[in-house]
This record gives sequence, C-alpha cells and structure tokens, in this order.
Amino acid sequence: MSETGALRAHLLAARLAGEVATAREDSLRRYRLFAACDPRVLIGIDPVRSWGPREVLALMAERCGVSPDPGCVSGPDVIDPERTLVALDAFAGRLRAAVRRGVPVLFGTGHPGALLGFYAGLAAAMSAAGCVVLTPAQGRCVDILTRFGLRTHRLDYVRGVALVREAGGGRPGREPGAHSHSPLPVRLALAALAEAGEPLPGLVVGDHGWVCGAGQLGFEAIGLADSDDPAPFVGEAEGKVSVVVPLDDAVRSSHYRPLTRYVLKRACLSQ
Repeated sequence: MSETGALRAHLLAARLAGEVATAREDSLRRYRLFAACDPRVLIGIDPVRSWGPREVLALMAERCGVSPDPGCVSGPDVIDPERTLVALDAFAGRLRAAVRRGVPVLFGTGHPGALLGFYAGLAAAMSAAGCVVLTPAQGRCVDILTRFGLRTHRLDYVRGVALVREAGGGRPGREPGAHSHSPLPVRLALAALAEAGEPLPGLVVGDHGWVCGAGQLGFEAIGLADSDDPAPFVGEAEGKVSVVVPLDDAVRSSHYRPLTRYVLKRACLSQ
C-alpha cells in the first residue's frame, strides 16, 4: 500500500475522517451561530461578507465533505479523507516554505489534550531545521469567557507549543492545558513580541483561536479544524487563513502521530 493509501486507511480507522464523532446537530447549530456572528463561534475571524446558514453549510460541504443537504439534521458528521489528504499536503508545503525562508514560527493549540503532540513534533523538526520557535508572553494572564463565566488563564508553552491553563492550575511546562476557542491568547502573544521589538512570526500554526486570530491580524496561518468549526474555513475562503486541514480534532492523541510523520516527510523535515 502506498504512503498516501496507508494514511487514508488510518484516517478512516481512527475516525479522523470518514464518519466522525462530531454530531450533525452540533455542526448545524454552530453554522447558525456563525451566521449570526456569535463571537463564541467566530473565534477571531471577522467575515468580510455576510454568511447565511446555507452558505456556511455549502462551504463546509466543499471544504470538509459534510452533507450539503440542509434536510440532513441528525447522525454523525462526515469528513472526506481525500480533502484531508490534499490539505495535509498543502499544510506541509507551507512548513517547507517557512523553513526555506528561515522565518520564526509560533505554535499554539486550544486542544492540548489531543493535538499537543502533533504540533510539538512539528515544532521540534522546524527548530532543528533552523527556524526559531517563538514562546512569547510565557506566564502572562488573559481573561477568557468560558461556559462557566469569565475565567483567568495563564499562557504557557509545552515543547514549544502555546496553550492556556486556568490560573492556579498545574505547573508551567507540564501537560495538560485547558480547552479553548479564544483568539485572545494569540493576540497576547503577538502583542508581547511587538512590545518587546522582537521578530514577529512568519508563520503561525495551530487551531481554533490561534489560527483564526493570527490570520485575522494578517499573519500567515495554517491549522486543523473539525467539521463543527466553520470559522477557520471561512477564513481560508476569504484569504485570511492559508491552509485548513479538515479532521476530527478530539480523538486520542496517539492517532495523530502518523499525521506528524506524513507531514514532516512531505515537508522534507523527517529526521
């Protein structure tokens, strides 16, 4: 079996693509919230055009492979593995270009429990290839609105990857962090670099608010997104986000290791 064929089989077996755990009802609800410009779903993207629920659904069908039928309102969502593979190749191409340019790179995740290892593997390889992996605003606090109300979080880095923790929880440099969709942490990190007069990232790699918040501010941003997160895909459609890889972003962390190996090989960063 070819390398691509093996990864396709893995995507389906691990339910990273194909029939995924994301519920259709949840996706449609979030598409409606995005169309209503709910900031909890915009996660840092300020759409240029007006996106109605049907337009969001059509975009997600095009970019992810979800059913375009608005009458399909229940059951598991579906992500087309072919779209995932094409996007992973484009994602790897952006990493390769960043290494060629030797630009600083910022990694950040709102899904540290699942995706920290994926990004950490990329960060280590890019650092070894000569790119500076940025870690600005370490330990600084940011207030994030959660379903439990406004909570103070602390910005931390684990193996070169930014994440947030609730203030007072855990020790710096340790896993895990908090799940977050907020764009505030990346804004804090970028502002800290600007205030210090330090080089800004030539590439931001992440998910949720990290990729959307950076892309909205004009930084080249690439990342991963699930079928119930329309904001990164709208950002991609409007030219604010360079590459978005559609996949389930909340499966077991070990299931992303083959993706790390695939991306590093395609980016010519395998060690």
